[in-house]
Amino acid sequence: MDTTNIKIALGNNPLANGEYALYMRITKKKKKKEINIGIRCKKEHFINELLVKAHPRHKVENELLFRLKTRALEIIREFQIKEHNFTLDEFENAFRGNNFGNEVSAIKFFDEIIAELELAGRIGNAMAYKGAKTTLIHFAGYKILFRQITPAFLEKFEAYMRSRGNEDGSIAVRMRELRALVNIAIRRKLITMELYPFNDYKISKLKSGKNKRALSVEDFKKIRDLDLNDNPYLIEAQHYFLFSFYARGMNFADMMKLRWSDITDNRINYIRSKTKGKFSIEVTPEMQKILDYYKAENRETGYIFPILLNENLTPIQIVNRKHEVLGRFNSKLKLIAKLAEIETHITSYVARHSYATILKQRGTSTDVISELMGHSNVQITMTYLKEFDTDFLDEESRKLSML
Repeated sequence: MDTTNIKIALGNNPLANGEYALYMRITKKKKKKEINIGIRCKKEHFINELLVKAHPRHKVENELLFRLKTRALEIIREFQIKEHNFTLDEFENAFRGNNFGNEVSAIKFFDEIIAELELAGRIGNAMAYKGAKTTLIHFAGYKILFRQITPAFLEKFEAYMRSRGNEDGSIAVRMRELRALVNIAIRRKLITMELYPFNDYKISKLKSGKNKRALSVEDFKKIRDLDLNDNPYLIEAQHYFLFSFYARGMNFADMMKLRWSDITDNRINYIRSKTKGKFSIEVTPEMQKILDYYKAENRETGYIFPILLNENLTPIQIVNRKHEVLGRFNSKLKLIAKLAEIETHITSYVARHSYATILKQRGTSTDVISELMGHSNVQITMTYLKEFDTDFLDEESRKLSML
């Protein structure tokens, strides 16, 4: 009979807070599988499959570890009694299912996936899942099971979010995170496709009725030419907005991580955080003026902009810093819009939409704009293009009279 071993093991890589995740490790025929059990600790607090007294919850957590390992051994014994040569996936399915009382908890699985994302350093994704989990708990409580998430449930969940003032865009974000969780659960064979509710409930119906915000050429020039000598605290926000615009709509997260070493031969070469697409952008005179301004600051870090002020920030510190500075940036853009007498509500993302829209208005084809922005297809680009106003369309139509 093949030997199967069960062991409680410490993860190899620290989480963002310096702790390590604990795993149930099963080894069979020289193959192994590790199952996150939702417990974390400092490396020095874990010895010989147990938490030491220095760990603040060592008694409770050790009892849980004992019960989890005992249950794992019972599952293996049940397979052996049935003389079933089980796979590691079958063990995991049985372990998770029995651990959740033969029902799969959506909230506990959320926690597991969040822990895995944090372990991988994907803090932004982890935060998105946390947001969806929190909203789901507010609506349905902690004990919601996957089998209870039906199309009717999702309709009620949508209605609940609307009652809290959420619009289509934010509702769609939460629904997509929940759909992703269901897909992972199916992929890991925790639930079957029969429980998949998103064939009947379509997230695609959640479309914002508002036009994408984009500046006209005239309003963009107002921001570009705005004299802020009397309001120097707004200069940085003006710089960020203009640089984003001239750098093909570069988003804030990529600007934040941009380094002086990314500039060679008068080109900025970087990989976009969101899509992992590679970009090589010419440094225009307008961009160079902004770069010279920050080069003169002669800061100790290799970052171009004064957003990440320390080279040794953890992933979670980077995310927190991003939200902090981005919030201030957007608040200052409101003040800039007021000073420039612009009615459009301006945020950091308006620079990206404006880049696409102004190019389109000046005759650049959608295909070229799509290539410039690094979109995988033209349909994505179309979502960035603000609907042209009636006067512009009338003017374009009049060109036919000149044939």
